[in-house]
Amino acid sequence: MTDVAAPPLRLADPDTFAEGVPHDAIADLRRRERVAWQEMDGEPGLWAVLTHAGVQAASQDPATFSSHLGGVLLEDADAESLEQSRDMLLGMDPPRHGAYRQPLSPSFKRSVVAGLEGQVREICREIMAEAGERGPEVELVHGISGVLPSRVIGTLMGLPEVDWARIHLLSEQMLATQDPEASYDAGRGAMAEMAGYAMAFAADRRSGPLRGDVTDVLLGSEFDGRMMTDLDFARFFVQLVAAGNDTTKTLTSSGVVALLQHPEQMALVRERPELRGAAVEEMLRWANPVHYMRRTATRDTVLEGVEIAAGDKVALYYTAANRDEAVFADPDAFDVTRDPNRHLSFGIAEHFCLGAHLARLEARLFFDALLEAFERIEPAGEPVRLRSNLVNGYRLVPVHLG
Repeated sequence: MTDVAAPPLRLADPDTFAEGVPHDAIADLRRRERVAWQEMDGEPGLWAVLTHAGVQAASQDPATFSSHLGGVLLEDADAESLEQSRDMLLGMDPPRHGAYRQPLSPSFKRSVVAGLEGQVREICREIMAEAGERGPEVELVHGISGVLPSRVIGTLMGLPEVDWARIHLLSEQMLATQDPEASYDAGRGAMAEMAGYAMAFAADRRSGPLRGDVTDVLLGSEFDGRMMTDLDFARFFVQLVAAGNDTTKTLTSSGVVALLQHPEQMALVRERPELRGAAVEEMLRWANPVHYMRRTATRDTVLEGVEIAAGDKVALYYTAANRDEAVFADPDAFDVTRDPNRHLSFGIAEHFCLGAHLARLEARLFFDALLEAFERIEPAGEPVRLRSNLVNGYRLVPVHLG
């Protein structure tokens, strides 16, 4: 009997991830090619950086691997969309990136975020109480996990509470456009609606009193030598709200699935609350919310021994780097006691996630509240993956709480 060769791994195809992440195939490819060429349908292919060292090296060299030049998504954007993305932090290179990030950084420092613990803890407890009233069967992704970052970001930005649900829905629509339950047009429409909301909100806030929140920082600070217009604010708002909502929602919902799949780890975090911070780090490593970020080579270069031409797409695959055997012992094991844990899920260097401290706080307090509120957390059906080559998460996670 002749062995049939497995089809080539296609990381740019959302269908590759529709039933789960093919970690074995990714690891096999990484052992053969540290930086691997990947074809794309209908447009130029890309170099997939699959090692921890390679992702670090490219991240630390923005002069060679640019976010600005081609954007951060694998799919080439049209000229208008690309230009809009360049006014978001993710799409900026130094020195402009630093000039825009610096006024915001103090609001997201560890010490400042730590001061939010009481508020966030209360929000988490309220969410669990509401879930308990709806239960015992609830849908986790939208009914619990997605509610937390929407309320936290609404609080940080000073958004009217009546608008939080609307902003949450728009952010989900923006980032699920590869899923058959969504559409590209719906995603673009959601982005336009959110930007319109943000412009009106900024105009209203300019005429009112200062409140000491992130919106005041954005509207009252100079960015790269000038004050923000309402349009500038809208572009920042879209990124801060959508990215903060989706990644934290994905982290907590995927983290619950990981614990359900590993009941001995669930028991451990119940028995030892001091491990919950480490558990969040392992969730970030083992089920990183975002598969990759794209860069574009500004010049001919060599990365991990592979020649890359100017203009080539280069994708930094956190999904691969976070399970690199050269860095992580038993990388496929989900271990809430793992230490050290050098995952790259928040990025590294200039583009290290601005909201990393906030995401860690939200996730830790989420699991504190979840485990405090419910003695039993069990599957109520099979989780449904989100079809996406970018977002590494679930569309539906039915659970039984008791």
